[in-house]
Amino acid sequence: MSGLNLVTIKHKNNLGVKIAGCGFFVPERKLTNLDLEKMVDTSDEWILQRTGIKERYLTPEGVASSDLAVHSSLQAIKSAGIKKIDLIIVTTVTPDYPVPAGANLLQDKIGATKAGAFDLNAGCSGFSYGLVTGSQFIISGNYKNVLVVGVDTLSRITDFTDRNTCVLLGDGAGSVVLQRDEGESGPVAFTLGSDGGKYDSIIVPAGGSLHPASIASIENKSHFVRMDGRAVFEFAVNKTVGVIQEVLDKARLNIKDIDYFLLHQANLRILEGISRKLKIPWSKILVNIDRYGNTSAASLPILLTEAINEDKIKKGQLLLFAGFGAGLSWGVTIWRW
Repeated sequence: MSGLNLVTIKHKNNLGVKIAGCGFFVPERKLTNLDLEKMVDTSDEWILQRTGIKERYLTPEGVASSDLAVHSSLQAIKSAGIKKIDLIIVTTVTPDYPVPAGANLLQDKIGATKAGAFDLNAGCSGFSYGLVTGSQFIISGNYKNVLVVGVDTLSRITDFTDRNTCVLLGDGAGSVVLQRDEGESGPVAFTLGSDGGKYDSIIVPAGGSLHPASIASIENKSHFVRMDGRAVFEFAVNKTVGVIQEVLDKARLNIKDIDYFLLHQANLRILEGISRKLKIPWSKILVNIDRYGNTSAASLPILLTEAINEDKIKKGQLLLFAGFGAGLSWGVTIWRW
């Protein structure tokens, strides 16, 4: 479905979508670059220069993704001023269990007994996919309140002897409540995409149906994420630039029309590359990667919640959300606040 068709559907049903509430949560334990210097062959200077990251948060033993999601979700529900959730969408690559879905566990933990619930796995693009998916349930008129959660405990799939990944990744959760709106709020245009031919650029090789857990998979560290850093960097910059322009063209807008760009916080150099190629003023790009690292699906809702808490987001503004990551996948949405 194209962004232009989406606008038509909104007009037909006279239903917009507003983000009625937000929340985010990170664990207490902070892992700084100085801490990592003691764990792997790296330095604070090396990490800052190549990623822009100073610190990230790690989940303690016995705490799972659904536990982080409870905190962010209850914040979002409280700020929305509602009591009933109709649907829960959890975007994650690190659910508590392979089966059942993390959304089922979250549903029980927050007491949303009447809500449907399912997980959505689109890697670091997860929240972008979830935002668009949740909006369709609102626009169709079938649901009034949809909870969309981005949560990942990437420390559970991180090899802390591999400096190419462990310096990047952190844990966190962010949630939004989507709600019907009679005004103009909601998605203006969007696109979702994937290049499955590059699936192994970001991959956890074992633990699925192709390579189930075994002694060999554990010994080979095949349950940890592996990433082709150069391929991912080039994809993230070049593909995201093209897709952002595609969605702007769909909406008949240009860079200056967007008030803020919320781009997945993967690497500061990626954000700088996108800014440079599209000539986006740096003041319009929201950044918090220095304090959280790459939190995958939690990245965008954490970024959004902080911006709202800092009173940056105003009624009527245009925001552009862009996620990119495992799959390889991407999702870009222009949203009127």
